[in-house]
Amino acid sequence: MKKDTKVVRGGLNKKRNAGVVNTPVVRASTVVFENVAAMREATGHAKTFAKSLYYGRRGTPTHWTLQEAITTLAGGADTVLAPSGLAACTLAILGCVKAGDHILVTDSVYEPTRYFCAGLLQNFGVTVDYYDPAIGAGITDLMKPNTTLVFCESPGSLTFEIQDIPAIAAVAHARGAKVAVDNTWASPLFCQPLALGADLSIEAGTKYIVGHSDVLIGAITGTQDAIKGVQKAAGLLGIAVSPDDAYLATRGLRTLAVRLRHHQASALTVAKWLQSRPEVKRVLYPALPEDPGHALWKRDFSGASGLLGVVFKTTSQAAVDAMIDGMELFPLGYSWGGFESLIVPAAPARTTQTWTEPQPGIRLHIGLEDVDDLIDDLDKGLARFRKVLG
Repeated sequence: MKKDTKVVRGGLNKKRNAGVVNTPVVRASTVVFENVAAMREATGHAKTFAKSLYYGRRGTPTHWTLQEAITTLAGGADTVLAPSGLAACTLAILGCVKAGDHILVTDSVYEPTRYFCAGLLQNFGVTVDYYDPAIGAGITDLMKPNTTLVFCESPGSLTFEIQDIPAIAAVAHARGAKVAVDNTWASPLFCQPLALGADLSIEAGTKYIVGHSDVLIGAITGTQDAIKGVQKAAGLLGIAVSPDDAYLATRGLRTLAVRLRHHQASALTVAKWLQSRPEVKRVLYPALPEDPGHALWKRDFSGASGLLGVVFKTTSQAAVDAMIDGMELFPLGYSWGGFESLIVPAAPARTTQTWTEPQPGIRLHIGLEDVDDLIDDLDKGLARFRKVLG
């Protein structure tokens, strides 16, 4: 099946759903059994993380439909759901490490993931080093005998560097380490990290999979070997996702292809318009031919989403504040990936090297509104920006 068909058909099960197209919301905590033998059988299935009713925390048909649909699209062995995108990132890491291990994390990583690594993870005796996202095969110089995981995010959520996942994976696997990739920007529609050599592909389903800014959910899809550690960690930590949230995520997934193509077309139009503006030094968007990561993006991705960054030639906090505070179609808010456009100020944090571009910049999510209306709103915002700068 082509990817658009997988988006629509993945996880559908006529037998399980008794002919119902959309898997109903199955809410459950306790599951009762006909006899002790049946309970023993279900307990055995639960130990192998098979999809059978055992206890609500271990999933219901509502969860399994979403898991199977994402697995089909991402090309893995199985998918574990998490209650947020951050929880998916942290659970993926916990599924690959133990006390005394060392991990490498891209310096363009999502900031809350950085906080987890610097705090809770190191409290448990796991050491963390950060690397230049453009390092590629050069990561071999940073590997240690106890390195068990290389954590990637491609592109980075504020600075948008595309990472060479095949090169990194080749080095990591040769040294016995796994590779996890935060793939939220592209979604499993536009990029499949497992096909590029990664062991785990992470989605903040809150963004494009849900698509409507009303659900928090995450997903980790992995190879047969790598997903076992994540399943075990999720089971021992008692990680669970609401069936209502799983249902809404599945509903959102079915329109992922048509939504993402609209996001991409509008974002590319806005990005090219921003490139023509005298205030703008760089537009951070890998789909642009001028972007440093464009060649890797063209090799490894089949499309681009609606999230991009803007670096100004000259900037100030007051000028950026004035631009943002007067926006009509770009409300100020965290997250992205919903139907609506968003804006936030951007000041990237780095560990290995300083981000040398003028700060602050802005990050835009280009939603599903008419692109001419969005450009008009940005034009007025840049007029306010210029006025403050004088």
